[in-house]
Amino acid sequence: MIKYNLKALIAKKAASESRKITLDEVANAAGVNKAAISKMASNVNYSTTTRTLDALCMYFDCKVEDIIEHVKS
Repeated sequence: MIKYNLKALIAKKAASESRKITLDEVANAAGVNKAAISKMASNVNYSTTTRTLDALCMYFDCKVEDIIEHVKS
């Protein structure tokens, strides 16, 4: 199973910037559909694109493996 670590990344960025970060903000800043961000944050069985992963890597200044991980189910 693929697990998205979006909530943890949002929490980490919010803490480092001492402010609240919403899913709307992430979607707008990364240029990604809000519904896609919401599904990823909820860890719904969702398939995304490399463009979306790249945009999120740029926004969070992280590596792909920080956003997604494989978890044996």
